[in-house]
Amino acid sequence: MKKLSSILFTLLLSFTIFAQYDYEPSKKNPFGLLNPEAPKQTADYAPIIGECTCKSVSRIDQNTWADTVMMKWTYKYILNGMAVQDETLKEDGTHSGSIRQYNADSSLWYVHYYSSNVATPTLSAWEGNMTESDKMVLYKDQTAPNGTPGFFRITFSDITETGFNWTGEWVNKAETFVYPTWKIFCLRKE
Repeated sequence: MKKLSSILFTLLLSFTIFAQYDYEPSKKNPFGLLNPEAPKQTADYAPIIGECTCKSVSRIDQNTWADTVMMKWTYKYILNGMAVQDETLKEDGTHSGSIRQYNADSSLWYVHYYSSNVATPTLSAWEGNMTESDKMVLYKDQTAPNGTPGFFRITFSDITETGFNWTGEWVNKAETFVYPTWKIFCLRKE
């Protein structure tokens, strides 16, 4: 009887532990699932959860854009479906990723960026939201080389079930001057 009780307790504990992680990536759901207990804004990234094939192009100087770099950009739910993580793997050997969490108290997305180029003790962070025109716009304070205060603004646009576009650009505080530095065009991998 004691052995049967021990087996039943172990089975119950196993079901309880695994039920806590129902929304994590798995064989059945390789990109995880949105946790119904997550803030509703966590679904902002739902159309791009999965794997995309992308073309990335960045600015060399004011007049020149570098050659296109092919990349794979993968988005998945993490923290048991309460947040989103992305990872880029680029043909040129530079890779990066972000952890994206929505904070209901501030009503903002916080995006923490990391890269294979350099390990930093503190991750860069952007904050922002989905706009009424279905664009995700994120900002980080950044001063221009000439000392002008501004932001590095990231915009996800043309978001559909088949892909999205991404633009990184420096803007002044009033957003009347815009200087694009990086563009990415993504199609969902079939």
